[in-house]
Amino acid sequence: MAKSKKTADQQGLKNVEETLTRTEQFLEENYKPLLIVLAVIVVLVGLFWLARLYLNKRNDEAQSQIYQAQKYLENDSINLALNGDGNYLGFLDIAKEYKFTSTGNLALYSAGICYLHLGNYEEAIDYLKKYHKKDKVIGSIAIGATGDAYVELGQVDNGISKYLEAADYANNSFNTPLFLMKAGELYESTQKYSDALKVYERIKDQFPESTEGSTIDKYIARVKLLAK
Repeated sequence: MAKSKKTADQQGLKNVEETLTRTEQFLEENYKPLLIVLAVIVVLVGLFWLARLYLNKRNDEAQSQIYQAQKYLENDSINLALNGDGNYLGFLDIAKEYKFTSTGNLALYSAGICYLHLGNYEEAIDYLKKYHKKDKVIGSIAIGATGDAYVELGQVDNGISKYLEAADYANNSFNTPLFLMKAGELYESTQKYSDALKVYERIKDQFPESTEGSTIDKYIARVKLLAK
């Protein structure tokens, strides 16, 4: 039995040696390609971190610029918010100068809102669509604002579609019933009473404690009457 164990140990050692030999042979044959791959990985990691540091720095700069533009928007100084005041950039230039930063992305949304206030609905849609949605609240408002622009252009079906999209994207008890109500009222205005009823009943069932839910019964009663 001892002899059998000794033989097994010798065989195991032999297998290990063979594995090591094959590994050494593989490394010798592929030394240069492996070295190149390793160098590429190191370079890519370095570039990634450099790009991240650069974008963080650019984003800090953009934040110092956008603060004043946001103040102008809050005070209804829309043109100053959009185009700047000579000392601080407006949303348009921030979006252009600070591409790929989160603040530059936010400037796209803000520019869209400015154009909506100015009645430039095509431009509003263009900028709101360029905005990359990363936040549920702002994202849903951007979609809903796009719906507002479509409605102002007379494209009611597109407006309804955006309101429903905004409601689903928000998925909360504040924005969702708000946009559902907008969709329902548009359905009513186009005499699509069964569609309006479905939306209103969704508000009643899912968001009874919302502002819209507190008055939804009268809307449901009205569309049922109109449907007859």
